[in-house]
Amino acid sequence: MLRALRSIARLVRAARVLGRHDALFPLELREEMPGVLLALMPLAKIRFPWEAQPETAGDAGERLATALAALGPAYIKLGQFLATRPDIIGDELAGDLRSLQDRLPPFSMGEARAIIEEGLGKPMGDLFREISSPIAAASIAQVHKARVKRASETEEERNVAVKVLRPGIEERFARDLESFFWVAEQIERHYAPARRLRPVEVVQTLAESVRLEMDLRLEAAAMSEMAENIAKDKGFRVPKIDWERTARRVMTMEWIEGTPASDREALAAAGHDMHRLGTQVIQSFLLHAMRDGFFHADMHQGNLFVDAEGNLVAVDFGIMGRIGANERRFMAEILYGLVMRDYVRVAEVHFEAGYVPHSKNIHAFAQALRSVAEPIFGRPAREVSMGKLLAQLFQVTEQFDMRTRPELLLLQKTMVVVEGVARHFDPDHNIWESAEPVLKSWMMEKMGPEARIEEAAAGAMQLGRVMANLPDVLNRAERTARLLADSVDEEGLRIHPASAEAIARAQEARSPWWHPALWAAIGAAGALILTKLF
Repeated sequence: MLRALRSIARLVRAARVLGRHDALFPLELREEMPGVLLALMPLAKIRFPWEAQPETAGDAGERLATALAALGPAYIKLGQFLATRPDIIGDELAGDLRSLQDRLPPFSMGEARAIIEEGLGKPMGDLFREISSPIAAASIAQVHKARVKRASETEEERNVAVKVLRPGIEERFARDLESFFWVAEQIERHYAPARRLRPVEVVQTLAESVRLEMDLRLEAAAMSEMAENIAKDKGFRVPKIDWERTARRVMTMEWIEGTPASDREALAAAGHDMHRLGTQVIQSFLLHAMRDGFFHADMHQGNLFVDAEGNLVAVDFGIMGRIGANERRFMAEILYGLVMRDYVRVAEVHFEAGYVPHSKNIHAFAQALRSVAEPIFGRPAREVSMGKLLAQLFQVTEQFDMRTRPELLLLQKTMVVVEGVARHFDPDHNIWESAEPVLKSWMMEKMGPEARIEEAAAGAMQLGRVMANLPDVLNRAERTARLLADSVDEEGLRIHPASAEAIARAQEARSPWWHPALWAAIGAAGALILTKLF
């Protein structure tokens, strides 16, 4: 009850902020939403004399983004997360929310100093020779430029970036997430059409993402893991982590000297090949996703720099995506099938992966896929977005009860963002031309004859392990047969006295066959056999 009251109070506040920005349309469009949520709307629309006039500039998505930013960090993250879920809020609104800015006023240097010293267990003067005021501030953390002191005569001073969590951010997120969970539970309980979208699971995914972002050691570990994955790659790198100056609420990394990827004019003036940069960002993302199964899931222009050598350098690893081997093969076979226009095979892949129920008609599904893919073949490749094509395919799958796959949606969303970066570098960039070498190489490696031989070898090893355990399985079977034989005499099966007594009580009560006492007797007999066997 207390949880519900707390959640309702917070939701009333949130509804009033949404109301002031004329951003309550998500509820207004769904009259069948739970009554407890619809009841907030009259409260939200009340205007008190001392309140400012509603801020209603911009279209619906822009108003919603402004309202979420005004509600604070948790709602900003919610909006950014929903931008990855067009299956829930629609393509248009998801597109509007992608522009949601994650910028907040910085907190004081005194607070930053206290967090750094507490987290690293040393005075600031022992850690850094100097540290700047905040150079960037977001909803969860802010960044300072600092200079590391020399630990010895042989060590050089170096510039670093120091990321510091906001004071009290964990508690604030915990409160808001409690409300998000409560709303998701109400929607799932009272609004049947939304159950397929699994709103509680969606909030759980958001909560896990935020939890990872609020432990900077995990972000540092993600950077370290990607650095290992791409050690032999060219054209893309990540900053080095200073583990000695990194803790849960503080992260120190290499300072990147480079040009922001968002500044196209500066990049061109510096002589960088814009077409090559477009190719590099597409191929790097696909390598990370398809080869490694681990990719930067927030790779927009603001999180990319170009260094003097022309390398792309990614920062802000708070949101990462992982794709398992099965999902990678699923995506590769889909893309390959679409290129070959083999829609029946694409449909078969969905069924084989268990994404579409076998009760559905595979040929009808193939026909639906054809309706999405065929129109693209008459258009120039540079006009076709791989990410948007996948988004359309996922929309079609909804009609066939394909359950939401958050990891694939995150991949698709990131692909759209990366394609946008490529075309920011080079407006006429051909995404498919850049992607082809990576996809072709991956397909040959994972689906060619050598890969099939490796799979067969792996299957043989698995069979070998099963066969190695076969004598033990046969011994157990023999003991079971012997135990059952020993329990049978001329009069039939002998059972434990306690089991016989339970059966007698059940019979005396003349209870029906489903009476619990009878099942207890059967369970006791089974337990006795299992005890002797194992």
